[in-house]
Amino acid sequence: MERITLNRRGFLLAAAVSAGAVPVIKNESFADTNDAGIPLRKLGRHDEKVTMLALGGHHLGRITDANGKKDMKASIRLTRMAIDRGITFLDNAWCYHDGYAEELMGNALKDGYRKKVFLMTKVHGRNKQGAMAHLEESLKRFHTDMIDLWQFHDLRQEDPDKIFAANGAIEAAVEARKAGKIRYIGYTGHNNYEIHRRMLTDFDFEWDTVQMPINVLDPHYRSFLNNIVPVLVDRGIAPIAMKTMAAGRLLETRTVTVEQGLHYVWSQPVATLVSGIASEEHLEYQIRAAKNFTPLSVAEQEAYLKKTRDFALKGKYEDYKAKV
Repeated sequence: MERITLNRRGFLLAAAVSAGAVPVIKNESFADTNDAGIPLRKLGRHDEKVTMLALGGHHLGRITDANGKKDMKASIRLTRMAIDRGITFLDNAWCYHDGYAEELMGNALKDGYRKKVFLMTKVHGRNKQGAMAHLEESLKRFHTDMIDLWQFHDLRQEDPDKIFAANGAIEAAVEARKAGKIRYIGYTGHNNYEIHRRMLTDFDFEWDTVQMPINVLDPHYRSFLNNIVPVLVDRGIAPIAMKTMAAGRLLETRTVTVEQGLHYVWSQPVATLVSGIASEEHLEYQIRAAKNFTPLSVAEQEAYLKKTRDFALKGKYEDYKAKV
């Protein structure tokens, strides 16, 4: 039995993690839809509703032409197509492709498209000055004066102390929110769930979002879903799913289809699922999967977990996770 202290208010949550019994989190919420038919979910404790499918910025930056050169026009066209088809949660990061991913998305958001989306990007700066500099660069690249969600990106072992030190990056986030340059504050990481736990328990801050790997392999091995998501739900913090295909390796196991993998994640209490979409075909598949979604029963989730258990126990297919 592994026990997690939730926060300084004294909440306590226990998650049973054993080789024989993996807990299943049942999502009791029902999604609304937008005019395009994409399901919407609340952003944690806030009244804000976002599309449960988000467009990932990193893959947009990978799109190339026939000569293998970056094709910004194609990336812009795909971004606008996704928005027109109803995906309005956009993911990005200051560091993606040395800023190119933000630049292309900023160009896509011209001509009135910025008003149609919930824009999220991430920051690498860990001190106040560095984080502020990253924010100003991101705002300039996006051609906007406000980012909806700003998240500390890819946290590693030493980062929580840096962010919350005197003149740390958290001061930049709080000031930026007061100034109206950002609306919500979160953090991300795929390396070690213990880092997430420190951010939740060691520092007195009300996070809006937390982004982490959530997939049908995760519950078996150093699990974010078992160890972190229940804490977030209890505190009204919106879980954001990434690596829902385990960085592409889930399909190597031949245990579930892409749609089954997506539906498993959407059956958890996540606000949205960030998907790396780099083609029109992939876009249409993801939209169809979202529109076709109905929550899996506990029995169906358990059946998927039984299929993936032997592949997942040693972490071979989730090598982005560090030892705990």
